[in-house]
Amino acid sequence: MSADQEPTKKSTKPTESLGFWATSWRYFRRRFLAMAALYYVIFLASVAIFSPAIVGTKPIVCYYKGNLYFPAMGYFYQPWENAIFTTGDHFDNKYEPNLKKNDPNSWAIWPLVRQDPIEPVGEDWFDGTPKNPSNAEGHPNWRNLFGTSSVGVDVFAQLVHGTRVALLVGFVSMGIASTIGIIVGAVSGYFGGWIDFVLSRFIEIVLCVPTLILVIALLAVVENPSIWQVVLVIGLTGWTSIARLTRAEFLKIRQIEYVAAAKAMGAGPMRIMFVHILRNALAPILVPITFGIAAAIFTESALSFLGIGADTQTPTWGRVLHEGQDHIRSMWWLNFFPGLAIFTTVLAYNLIGEGIQEATDPRTRDA
Repeated sequence: MSADQEPTKKSTKPTESLGFWATSWRYFRRRFLAMAALYYVIFLASVAIFSPAIVGTKPIVCYYKGNLYFPAMGYFYQPWENAIFTTGDHFDNKYEPNLKKNDPNSWAIWPLVRQDPIEPVGEDWFDGTPKNPSNAEGHPNWRNLFGTSSVGVDVFAQLVHGTRVALLVGFVSMGIASTIGIIVGAVSGYFGGWIDFVLSRFIEIVLCVPTLILVIALLAVVENPSIWQVVLVIGLTGWTSIARLTRAEFLKIRQIEYVAAAKAMGAGPMRIMFVHILRNALAPILVPITFGIAAAIFTESALSFLGIGADTQTPTWGRVLHEGQDHIRSMWWLNFFPGLAIFTTVLAYNLIGEGIQEATDPRTRDA
């Protein structure tokens, strides 16, 4: 047989199998509602990050007296607003007239919507722009997309900047709760015995106290709670479900052969718990963490609605709802738009949690 007639040999290289997380992601992508919720959360994160560029009265970047400044960074943290505008030339949030008056050569790049989340825009803030309407006259219009509050503060600006607070509360508080819950559950489930008995009774005691009542009681001792104190309190009270699930997973996995092999090779308890066991127990633990983010956002909104949340200089969705309860008939937009934001965000996290639960459980993902 000539060389031209030799049969071609097919490759016998075995197909590489997908790992657990790659397989879970493939099943998660098949769920339309879960993926739509994930894209919505990514959209909210983008809004939170770029909120000063979306709506605000402070320039994103401006050239003033020979230097470049970024006043809009003050929306993230007030001291980041350049001192020359606050304690130096005293702009009092009126940037456009003061920039032109103090430096004719100045220029600025402005946000897409010129509204402030804290103060009502006055008629002297921008050239040719009237002041914001108030009370029932502040219905949604082309200048105030979601209307204004009873004192004239733009609702759209409050909701956009309140997105940053909502995501901060959700992720940071559940980061604290996850750390506490995983550590307590891991120690309880791995060591067992009297350690498990004491920690389990402690978890049950915390579970007996209603979370919202406990948060209110803890915040009652603080005169003017900040958003960071609210986040800390929610995190310190939301770890029990994570701890119970972590304990159950550790009780199950510690009996498997690879844990005994790790002990025989001389691995210490910390390495066995947080290297060998935790990464195999992480998939079911992610589910209550995702649900916890939604619960944390709901709790913060409830606290702001009750008037005991973050300080008044922090725009939150619940604070807009709190004002809307006194004007529910005459100013419907104060209840509709923040209520819709809270509902869709909590629903999105719940859908993501259900998607993770179905995608990581072999008993449900193949159904």
